[in-house]
Amino acid sequence: MSTDFTTPATTDALVAVFRRVLEDEDVTADSDFFDLGGDSLLATRVLSAVARAHGVELAFDDFLLAPTPARLARRIAAAA
Repeated sequence: MSTDFTTPATTDALVAVFRRVLEDEDVTADSDFFDLGGDSLLATRVLSAVARAHGVELAFDDFLLAPTPARLARRIAAAA
């Protein structure tokens, strides 16, 4: 039986990271990082924050496939 780590707290934490990195308080769980002006350099900051907070090393390709806080939370859960 696998544990689902995709909790509102995880998604909320990722929303906070996106807001900080993008300097945009309007980020929601379904906001697309790249549509909000994010680029590959800023994405590395998000991935670094994920690694520190969740102990999960995701590749840039993972981020490209899951560019919203909600989808990224699911990637983290799958990798954990």
